[in-house]
Amino acid sequence: MSRVLIIGCGGVASVAVHKCCQNSEIFTDICIASRTVSKCDKLKSELEGKTKTNISTASLNADNVDEIVKLIESYKPDLVLNLALPYQDLTIMEACLKTKVDYVDTANYEPEDTAKFEYSWQWAYRERFEKAGITALLGSGFDPGVTSVFSAYAMKHYFDEINYIDILDCNGGDHGYPFATNFNPEINIREVSAKGSYWEDGKWVETEPMEIKRVYDFPQVGVKDMYLLHHEELESLALNIKGIKRIRFFMTFGQSYLTHLKCLENVGMTSIEPIEFEGKQIVPLQFLKAVLPDPSSLGPRTKGKTNIGCIFRGKKDGKEKNLYIYNVCDHESCYKEVGSQAVAYTTGVPAMIGAMMLLTKTWDKKGVFNIEEFDPDPFMEALNKWGLPWVVEENPTLVD
Repeated sequence: MSRVLIIGCGGVASVAVHKCCQNSEIFTDICIASRTVSKCDKLKSELEGKTKTNISTASLNADNVDEIVKLIESYKPDLVLNLALPYQDLTIMEACLKTKVDYVDTANYEPEDTAKFEYSWQWAYRERFEKAGITALLGSGFDPGVTSVFSAYAMKHYFDEINYIDILDCNGGDHGYPFATNFNPEINIREVSAKGSYWEDGKWVETEPMEIKRVYDFPQVGVKDMYLLHHEELESLALNIKGIKRIRFFMTFGQSYLTHLKCLENVGMTSIEPIEFEGKQIVPLQFLKAVLPDPSSLGPRTKGKTNIGCIFRGKKDGKEKNLYIYNVCDHESCYKEVGSQAVAYTTGVPAMIGAMMLLTKTWDKKGVFNIEEFDPDPFMEALNKWGLPWVVEENPTLVD
């Protein structure tokens, strides 16, 4: 039915490719493209003979617009699924605009030399994508992504207005290492070492990194420490959900992770400022990424579960209402199915579903959109079908 160019071949891309191959009626042909084409070839060889999807591979430097355009013109995809680094969002969007091909990603653009997370660069493409008659679907991962769909679903079915949203991201998994990150270390460490912020009464409130801590008892996981971070979906939800007064994002971290991270910060290893070493310019954080365990290698050794969801407080028929929508995902089950741990799985599955929504014209608007701007119902149905079932809990324990 469709041809899809998938850019990137890390842990999330591996999951997305596996799920596309399970859904071969929609994804009849895919091309996996990466700077390291050997990774693409390895993934292709693992899946050939197990799927009806035709798989090809390509070498690609996603920093180069002309190179992306050339590949798109050669492969002629119906859609580009961007699972590369967030630094590369704009070059890929630019190539899609030049070739008039739909675009899907899982995380907002951020400059490589600045830890700055906002949608302004991508929203600037709205008018150009609309005029070209194509769609850009932003943030079709879990957070951002599913958490925003949960918000749209709650708004549609349970509330007249939502006043408070707390997004809770809990990874209760144990990989056995003293320190490792469950997704790209460079992106993960930039995110958690940056200043936190939340949206309240129409403005951003900034906090120091890890300044605000809460403790929460997560269903099927247990009691965990969680810390307030800035996260990109806060920005779009503040605009798109009716009645919002405050939105916060919390993520759990174990003490070993925090202790190691602090030590690395103290010796300058989390810096994104280049330094000269033996006559070469190197970025400490990129060097650290090279010596840490590859997140894609964590699958076989990770046990436990993730719990990611949203607690909503608002009004229905003039009465106060509280609701919790969440998903629980098991690391070992994910590895058994697709060879990856649950953090990659919870991002890769929604990436496939978002692409499917556009390919089938279930979602059909031209321009640049965040995921909560579409009808949430078909996406929520697909989550249940493709491995991320969700729970709706009335009157949950709230976060103070």
